[in-house]
Amino acid sequence: MKADIKNLEDIRLFVDKFYHKVAQDQLIGPVFADAIEDWAPHLEKMYQFWNAALFGVPGFRGNPFAKHAPLPINAAHFDRWLSLFNETIDENFEGEMAEDAKNRAVLMAEMFLRRLRGMTGGAGRVIM
Repeated sequence: MKADIKNLEDIRLFVDKFYHKVAQDQLIGPVFADAIEDWAPHLEKMYQFWNAALFGVPGFRGNPFAKHAPLPINAAHFDRWLSLFNETIDENFEGEMAEDAKNRAVLMAEMFLRRLRGMTGGAGRVIM
C-alpha cells in the first residue's frame, strides 16, 4: 500500500515527477517549454499552490488563469495534463489527499477550459 500525500515533501515529490513528465510530453511539453525559461521558480510556485490547495497553508500568490490564458491550449492539452497528473499521483500515493489532489486538478482544468472558451466570444458576447 502506498502512503497518502501528507506534507510539503510529498508535494515536492509529485510536482517534480509530474513536471518531468510534462517536459517530455509531445503535446504539452512544447507549450511549457515556450512559456518557461527557468523551471525552478515555476516549480516553487507549484509547491506553494498545492500546499495551499491541499493543506490550506498560506503563501501562494498569483493568478494561474492569467498565466495560462495567452497560451495556445485547448481541451486536448487539458486532457493530457490531467492524464499525466493522475498517473503521477497514482504511481506515488493513495488515500484521501491523493484523491483530493486529483479532484482539485479536474476542477481546475474544467474551470480554465470553461474560461478559455468564454474568451473566444460568440453571438451577443463582447470581449474587451
